[in-house]
Order: sequence, then structure tokens, then C-alpha cells
Amino acid sequence: MDGRELRLKRLFGGGRAVIIAVDHGLFDGPIAGMEDLPETARKVNPVVDGVLLAPGMLRHCAEAFVGPRGPLVVVRLNWNTVYCFHWGYREAQSVYSYGVEEALREGMDIALVSLTLQTGSEERDARNVEVFSQLTTEAHRLGIPVIGEYFPTGHTEMTSTELHEDVRIGSRIVAELGADAIKTFYTEDFAAVTGTCPVPVLGLGAEKLPTELDALKLAEAETKAGAGGVVFGRNALQVPNPQAFQAALCAVVRDGVAAEDARLA
Repeated sequence: MDGRELRLKRLFGGGRAVIIAVDHGLFDGPIAGMEDLPETARKVNPVVDGVLLAPGMLRHCAEAFVGPRGPLVVVRLNWNTVYCFHWGYREAQSVYSYGVEEALREGMDIALVSLTLQTGSEERDARNVEVFSQLTTEAHRLGIPVIGEYFPTGHTEMTSTELHEDVRIGSRIVAELGADAIKTFYTEDFAAVTGTCPVPVLGLGAEKLPTELDALKLAEAETKAGAGGVVFGRNALQVPNPQAFQAALCAVVRDGVAAEDARLA
């Protein structure tokens, strides 16, 4: 079993994976609950399987990963204008932003590489695929698994059916390009997404939901639809007791505990 397989086995050792995302500053700057990222990292419960962060912040948050049973380090390797909602960008251009070898030296366990398609330009779509493929190939050469993130262009303006079709097709493309797992939006027929991808599909938490119970119910719905786990950021950190919520999230995702029961635990 090579390093890539060992890392994947560890990530999904509980059957389904729970990853906490703290990479928002890469696109949004300091947002509520993540102004001081080292302090935010200390609010991550060590029972989770991984933490997603930007490469430049890994050295500042290293203590969150100390110990043989600490969360795996998931590092985002490309930058994309599709996430810059506050600047009104519309073209969804992806660029190679950090080298795989450099991130590996910093302590990366797993790479995250994003892909956006249907940007309105065939040339731009092709370039985005090229960036995704180059980073994925390089990560695999070095024994690093890749979580491929599929992020629909213009998702806020889509109907629920349009979003589903975009995610269903895009997720399969990400798998076909070699991703070892997929991170994407929950859709109205998420089982049709998870059921047509040969690798685990991780459901997003996306925007902050009104209550912690709403967030746990989303995780419950995603896992019932066949998700291989979840990636939650705001919903797991912008809460009164992040570590308690994350423990409840693990109970829902890994153990199949009902959202209502996990909330009361």
C-alpha cells in the first residue's frame, strides 16, 4: 500500500470523513470567526478527520496537527476567481497558486484542487482543466491523494434543477480526471451525484445556516444520499461552541446518529 492509499485509508477510516474548512481567507480575507486563524485552528476538535486550509497558513496553525492522531492536513493548491463574490468576478479563472512539492514540505497530507466549467469561454474551461490535471498528476506522482472540488460557475443564479445537473456532470468529470474524492454542493437529487461517481463525494456546508440543527440536518441528508462525508466551514466554526458542534457533526456523519439526537448529546 503506497502513501496515497494510506492517506485515503486514514481519511475515510471511520467510513465517512469530516473535514473542517478554514481556507476562507484565501478569497474573503478575515471573516467572522476566522480573524485570527491560529486561534480558529485551536477550535477544531481533534476528532475530525481533516482540516482544509490555504498553503501559506499551514505554518501558522501547525499545533492543530500535532500528534499521530491529529487531523490530516488538506491544502488548497489553486486559486480561482469564482470564489471572489465580493469583487463581482464572473469568469471563473483558475490559476496554479502553490507547488505540490512545496506544500508537501510544509506538511500537506492531502491536496485539494478545484475545477470550474461552463465559464462562458471554451479556452478558459480548457485552461481550468489543464490546471486541475497538472496539479493532480503532480500530487499523485508524489503519493498525495487529491480531493477534487467541483464548484459551479454562477451557482447563486441557478435553479435547483440547473444546479443539480451542473454538479452531476461536473463531479463525474472531476472523477474522470483522476480525483480520489470530490467536494461539491448538495443538490435536490444528491444520490444521483454520489451514485455516478466511483470515488467518495463530500457534501459542502456552504453558506451559514440559521441554526446548528439546520447544519446537522444538512449533514444527515447528505450522508443519507450516499455522501462519503462532509466539508463544513462557517457552520462548524461560527457557532458558540465549535468543538461541541464538530463532535455532534462526527456523530451524524460517521455513526449515523439522527441530527436531533446529536444536537442533544
